Parts: sequence; C-alpha cells; structure tokens
Amino acid sequence: MELLNKHVSIRNFSDKVVDPDLLKSIIYSGTRASTTGNMQLYSVIITKDSKRKEKLLPLHFNQPVAKNAPVLLTFVADFNRFSKWCLFNEAQPGYNNLISFTNALIDTSLAAQNVCVAAENNGLGICYLGTTAYNAKEHIELLELPQLTFPVTTVALGYPEERPELTDRIPLKGIIHDEVYKDYDKAQIDELYAFKESLESSNKFVAENNKQTLAQVFTDVRYKKDDNEFFSEKMMNTLRDQEFFV
Repeated sequence: MELLNKHVSIRNFSDKVVDPDLLKSIIYSGTRASTTGNMQLYSVIITKDSKRKEKLLPLHFNQPVAKNAPVLLTFVADFNRFSKWCLFNEAQPGYNNLISFTNALIDTSLAAQNVCVAAENNGLGICYLGTTAYNAKEHIELLELPQLTFPVTTVALGYPEERPELTDRIPLKGIIHDEVYKDYDKAQIDELYAFKESLESSNKFVAENNKQTLAQVFTDVRYKKDDNEFFSEKMMNTLRDQEFFV
C-alpha cells in the first residue's frame, strides 16, 4: 500500500543498466494480472536501442523521457496471437469487433499497471506515456505490428535520478459513489477541484497560457476539441486498418 500511495512519475533516469533478467521478471509480473478468459490479449515490445528511441521520440511529441529512459516498454493490445492459435487448431476466430478490441485494451492496461508496480517494487522508476495511441499508426509501422494488434501505452523505465513530490489528486469523496452514481452540482465540483486550482503550478499554467481558469488550460490548450477529433478519426482509421473493425 505504501508503494502504491507514494507513486510518482520519473522523467530523469541514471545511466545504470536494467538487468535483462530483472526486466523479464517484472514483465512476468505483468502476465499475472487479471485477463479476459485467460486469453492474455497483449504483447510487450522492449526498446533499448538509442536509434530506435530517436525514431519513437516524435511519436511521443518529443517528450525527453522517451529518449532518455534506458528502457521503453510499448504495451500492445494483441488479438493476432490468439486468433492464430484458433486458426491453427481448426477454430474460427471472430475478434474483429469493438468488444474484442475493448477486451484486449483492458487486458493490456491491467498488465501494464502490474509491470509498473513490479518495477517500482524493485527500485525502478516509471513514467507512463499516454501519447502512444495518438500516433498508433506510426508505432505500428515502426514496431512492425501485424493486424489485430494496437499499441495502447508506453512505459519509460529505469533507475530514478530524482524524487519528485507527490502530485495532487481530487479527494476520495469525489471518486466514490455508494450503490449508484450520484451526479455533482456546482458547489461539489468547486469543492473537489479547489485544491488543484489553488496550486502555484496551476496558477502558473493559467498565467502562461493567458487563460482565466485552469479548466480553460485543459479545454483550450492541452486537450483541445479539434485535436481530440483529429486523433479520434486517426485512431478509428488505424483500428480499421488493423482489422479490428471491418
């Protein structure tokens, strides 16, 4: 519990090499995560080569951590392997649809989280890169992924060279709903986000972006509607190309 509650993202790593056997052990812990029907609908691409990381860098919007981390783990939703097992055993797979992709997406996310916890338990630091799916098509080309696969997320991994402070979270009462979902009124929303909005870093974001509120930084700068629609269309086209939707 202490390990989980003290998690922080690490973006600066030492030059210490991650032992290959340790890395395999950590990934094995990922395979012990819950999985849909015990199908294990994921694969993990290990990237250590500096030249390949250079090629991946722009796909992660040039975040330095994508280049500087000793190891990048790209977690891939993978129905290719299971479908081939079915075909090779006289069974006809029917997994080119939304529910199958969702199952693979969830399996992959659960495995990735297990890997993150196992890594931190072994003294390593991690940084989750949420940029992978934005440029899924390019990841597919660079990592030579077959059809019925889709890159979900990337974890940068290595030995920490820093110890950042814990980042803010909204109060637990804003997350928990007893029995049924209870919607929020304005007073509750104001209370839940008051601490986040009061932070010096938040006020800096607002000022630097010439906005009136922190919410506007998210809607107008960081996660804009136009960008969301662009990457959504790109993602849907990639899923069709990967034969998840036909």
